Amino acid sequence: MAVIYVVEDDTNIQEIEAIALKNSGHKVYTFDDAAHFYKKIKEKVPDLAILDVMLPDEDGYEIVKKIRQNPITKKMPVIMVTAKTSEIDMVRGLDIGADDYIKKPFSIIEFITRVKAVLRRTVEQSENKFMTIGDVFLDDERHMAYSQNEAVELTYKEYELLKLLMRNAGIVMTREMIMQRVWDTEFEGESRTVDMHIKTLRKKLGENGAHIKTVRNVGYVME
Repeated sequence: MAVIYVVEDDTNIQEIEAIALKNSGHKVYTFDDAAHFYKKIKEKVPDLAILDVMLPDEDGYEIVKKIRQNPITKKMPVIMVTAKTSEIDMVRGLDIGADDYIKKPFSIIEFITRVKAVLRRTVEQSENKFMTIGDVFLDDERHMAYSQNEAVELTYKEYELLKLLMRNAGIVMTREMIMQRVWDTEFEGESRTVDMHIKTLRKKLGENGAHIKTVRNVGYVME
């Protein structure tokens, strides 16, 4: 199941797309304009965005440009849906970073097939290379971490610690587990090393450091 955001101001088309996606087993959120779409992205980056070109508050092409310029959303798959049928419009959409371009009117079968194809190329092949929790984004392809769109300079161990916590979001990691996976040692006497690295990692993440919770007498969890 993928989390998909549908941004479409035509209520009839929005409803058709949402029902088709839900019937395919996906979790769907719908938006009438760019403003509410941006607000939701700050809470959670979806697996795919279905984006109309003609929206009341912002042009779809400009939305895609902003998505690709933001390190947190730059890898987010986007399918543009529009009544503009010229080849120039389609090429423009793909050139600025859209993953696919669907022309209105379209059949439900075509729509779902195109969605499946994009998800197969992106989500299934990502292998957790890109992870997001709140405003913390980790790009494991480039070995970079970001907090509120700003790059965060981490030591090798801090980065590996953050990656471990994000990949196991919601799961309590004991100090011993962290020592074994990040430092490749099971020596319990070194567990204070974990505490010190957690402290510096929280500080570097700023307000987002609050996502790392302490589980007393056990270890840490990232939520």
